Amino acid sequence: MPRPIPLERYRNIGISAHIDAGKTTTTERILFYTGMSHKLGEVHDGAATTDWMAQEQERGITITSAAVSCFWPGMDRSFEPHRINIIDTPGHVDFTIEVERSMRVLDGAVMVYDSVGGVQPQSETVWRQANKYHVPRLAFVNKMDRPGADFFRVVQMMIDRLKANPVPIAIPVGAEEHFT
Repeated sequence: MPRPIPLERYRNIGISAHIDAGKTTTTERILFYTGMSHKLGEVHDGAATTDWMAQEQERGITITSAAVSCFWPGMDRSFEPHRINIIDTPGHVDFTIEVERSMRVLDGAVMVYDSVGGVQPQSETVWRQANKYHVPRLAFVNKMDRPGADFFRVVQMMIDRLKANPVPIAIPVGAEEHFT
């Protein structure tokens, strides 16, 4: 029996960051907005799809990398759908090896940064791991509604601490209570 989606339209995308940057929440939103989940699982409720272990649900952190899939035919649904395998990785330093194992199979990664904390130590470690495996990546600055949020400070931190050359492709409108 042939595959419903040919292998050339598969993508393995990792979601990586420092602990509490919003990796699992971002993954939950992707699953919801692609129609793979009909409710938003919340980490703090122990209801996140990718945090399936009892310890993950109790502690509110990801311990093992978890893979979930969704399908994307483009914004206007005019393309043949791609199968996107999302690998939600841990952010805690104790589980760094889980992230490294995942990097080996990725076609790309989304690096999530907390708009208040910016580039944190585990963010730097994950960036180096992605460099080691030549993983293309994009950055997502999360939590722009929080007090102290500063998109441009995070971009500058990427330049200073990661030696990256970030090119903003979407700039948030406002920050903190003025974020829209």
